[in-house]
Amino acid sequence: MNSVMKNILVLTLAILSCGILNAQESKSLVRDGAFDKIATKEKEILKYDDIREADVLWSKRVWRVIDTREKMNLTFAYPQEPLIQILLEIVQTGETSVYQNDDFSTAMTAEDVNSKLGSTDSVLVVDPETYEEVWEVVQNDFNPEAVTKIRLKEDWIFDEESSTMIVRLLGFAPIEDVYDDNGNFRGERAMFWVYYPDFREHLARYEVFNPWNDAQRMSWEDLFEMRYFSSYVMKESNVRDLRIQDYATGIDALLESERVKNEIFIYEHDLWSY
Repeated sequence: MNSVMKNILVLTLAILSCGILNAQESKSLVRDGAFDKIATKEKEILKYDDIREADVLWSKRVWRVIDTREKMNLTFAYPQEPLIQILLEIVQTGETSVYQNDDFSTAMTAEDVNSKLGSTDSVLVVDPETYEEVWEVVQNDFNPEAVTKIRLKEDWIFDEESSTMIVRLLGFAPIEDVYDDNGNFRGERAMFWVYYPDFREHLARYEVFNPWNDAQRMSWEDLFEMRYFSSYVMKESNVRDLRIQDYATGIDALLESERVKNEIFIYEHDLWSY
């Protein structure tokens, strides 16, 4: 084996080991099952009840984090169809918009989202004609496994008319882990923000994996509405607009997160007399 072939082989192995080539499973060209699954595809969502401002006795805005590596949240990172892949498919249709931040003030196009997928690296390769080493720019494929968290924004409201505590999910964002050229973890970034009321109808047409029964699968809209996930509070509305991590760390941050959740529960509980 000559030196050129060795360099090409080494480069290929390096790319594979770094996860640059991210093979995605292709969809089956035939019916992969004993029966047609059409219930989810034809499902229609139920509209929310209107809430009058005069009936809102109390409200609290919180931001939560879903860690997809937790056992209860593994469906968010289902290898055959993770949530991030579904969101990208919906975005590519152009029927809905996504946003740069959680106040939904700046819209993003499908091209803007695509520009954030993957990355570029410079690698040293050998020119097969001159046998000289040259630098080439390589486009890295997007790796869905880099999305390890989902950030939620929601409002908790006590409605006097129905005497119930209502939670309304406003939006969520896939959070991607960011690494430098040496593979060191540099932090997290929100890829884009989804306005949930606009995405509900689309999410209702995608199934969520059910580990107990393949014949009874819920949709992603069902999962969010029934809150079938584990999460922790990262921020509540406050006068300084601080996240919990800005004033608490370690076990204190976890306790503060639990305090916010208990505050919502206790408020509703104390409205009733037994």
